[in-house]
Amino acid sequence: MNTPNKLTLLRVIMIPLFIVFFLYDFVPYSNVIAIVLFAAAFFTDWLDGRLARKNNQVTNFGKIMDPLADKVLVSAAMVCLTWTKIVNPWITIVILAREFTVSGIRIAAAAEGNVVAASIWGKLKTSWQFIAITTALIFMQKVLIVDICMWINLILTLFSGVDYVVKNKKYLSYK
Repeated sequence: MNTPNKLTLLRVIMIPLFIVFFLYDFVPYSNVIAIVLFAAAFFTDWLDGRLARKNNQVTNFGKIMDPLADKVLVSAAMVCLTWTKIVNPWITIVILAREFTVSGIRIAAAAEGNVVAASIWGKLKTSWQFIAITTALIFMQKVLIVDICMWINLILTLFSGVDYVVKNKKYLSYK
């Protein structure tokens, strides 16, 4: 197993740890540990992609698991933020719906032997998700800055989702 794939697996392992430290105050500074875990997990996303491309280590496992790990990380964070009433549930539902839709399209494309790359809008959405979720984790309460970040997150999520569906609609038809 190459280093990029190990980083992807590390990200998957960090997700339940993030959830535990976010939701439970069993050690001092649990919330800080949760923020660090979330940021580290997000950093592995950037690093594994960079290393895979730089060292020509792109694998089928990485093509499938990397975006899934990202979606599970974002989904876990959004559900935790909703659970603690920091984020409105409907925002989380829309974001999760986009993530599942995109994953479905990726799976349909993979079934036909194709890999659908992320667009610039998807990358922008991902970067903004990191900012919005990290802001919410830092403030740990429903405040205006968190609401603004989540609204921008929602808008970019919707825009990138529509862009993704329109560009890949051929994978939505039945054969």
